[in-house]
Amino acid sequence: MSRTLMIQGTSSNVGKSLLVAAFCRIFARKGLRVFPFKSQNMALNSFVTSEGLEIGRAQALQATAAKRDAEVAMNPVLLKPEGNSSSQVVLMGKPWRRLSGGEYYKAKPALWETITEVLDRAGKENDLLIVEGAGSPAEINLKEHEIVNMRVARYLQAPVLLAADIDRGGVFAFLYGTLALLEPEERELVKGFIINKFRGDVELLKPGLDMLRNLTGGVPTLGVVPYLKEISLAQEDSVFLEEHRFFGSGSTEIAVMLLPHISNYDDFDALTMEPGLQLRFVEHPRELGNPAAIILPGTKTTMADLLWLRQSGLAEAICRKVEEGTSVIGICGGFQMLGRQIIDKEGVEGSAGSLRGLGLLDVTTYFSREKKTIQETGTLCSDKGTLAPMKGYKVSGYEIHMGHSALGESAGPFLATGSGGRDGAVSPDGRIIGTYFHGLFDEAAFRRGWLASLGWEPEGKPVSLVQRREEELEALADAVEAAIDMKQLEAIIGL
Repeated sequence: MSRTLMIQGTSSNVGKSLLVAAFCRIFARKGLRVFPFKSQNMALNSFVTSEGLEIGRAQALQATAAKRDAEVAMNPVLLKPEGNSSSQVVLMGKPWRRLSGGEYYKAKPALWETITEVLDRAGKENDLLIVEGAGSPAEINLKEHEIVNMRVARYLQAPVLLAADIDRGGVFAFLYGTLALLEPEERELVKGFIINKFRGDVELLKPGLDMLRNLTGGVPTLGVVPYLKEISLAQEDSVFLEEHRFFGSGSTEIAVMLLPHISNYDDFDALTMEPGLQLRFVEHPRELGNPAAIILPGTKTTMADLLWLRQSGLAEAICRKVEEGTSVIGICGGFQMLGRQIIDKEGVEGSAGSLRGLGLLDVTTYFSREKKTIQETGTLCSDKGTLAPMKGYKVSGYEIHMGHSALGESAGPFLATGSGGRDGAVSPDGRIIGTYFHGLFDEAAFRRGWLASLGWEPEGKPVSLVQRREEELEALADAVEAAIDMKQLEAIIGL
């Protein structure tokens, strides 16, 4: 069986996912076959593996950090929250059931059986499992049914590092209190603390670290990781967008609608690399301003978020901007919103029915229970208006959606896909684009061509998103390795 290391946190958003990514790269650089794992993930940012199976976006990034392809076994249970206090449960990469919270608790024994089977197999095939927890292990009202924190640690008898975010304050109380609420056998598995997102002089922190060690019976703090502002690797939790709404600066502005159930917002990471460009996430008409373009992103609940657009006044504001000449791109659920109508006869998103779209594209969307998850390539096939200079440009990405969109007479297809089909839709003047392709902006030629159509002027050579992510993973690993007592950590792991 492989060695194991588990990273748990005192709360959500303390940096567990990026710490796991850092350790994956650190130990992969040492020649180990590293396997990142999270038994249960709740996230609307997801990824499609080469086999067409859906997992959390964080585990895909961690796989890249481990220098290997993403596998569905890295995240066997993915919960995608919906608007009615329920979630779509994705089991081993495929939709399984839609369950309420109470129903999900009852289903956990069956899910746990799958999780342990995956862990047993992964343990035989790899040198090191690096496991990520979720939220906090000290949620005492949920511990009886949890399948992602200490239950996993106990099953693996994995050494646990408990991470806390000092930037939000109260770090010693978080660490001490979390440890105090664990069962004795669980406390025995906690072998060290990590303090994350630190700004300032570490020397001023050391007296507190010594007191914490005494208070917890000798649990050491293995490292104090600095606040890495320059690292912008893909985030999976929408909490990130509550604190980060503006990216870049420049005269060309793009407004992304901050939908209540926004998904896959890492689609826009590539845009943030371009100089002279400002990306803003908007949730009220007064924030819209006068952008060069508007983006409607993906969402898990298209119809509910379309209603929110109307109720917030953003739908009307978007249509006004289009009349003034603003360009719009809709991706996945955002594409569906741009059409004339969404028809849900099977009640895929709740009650059966239909909803009028924004009417910016001559498209009708029909929901169905079959979920399409596929990696795909495409070639720009439209020669309409502003898209004419980009005809023949290549893009690649992945699709995650339920249902299909049928084009009317005034809409042309956007892409010819590598599998022989057509994707998306384009308005007669080329300014309104809809597509099911996530990752559309990752290809520099299309990204820069589209931005140029908005009046943006390129500066310097385009940067590859793959290259940028690789550089940032290396920088992340370097920073964490420098901050952590690696000899002590390797002894804890048994390397």
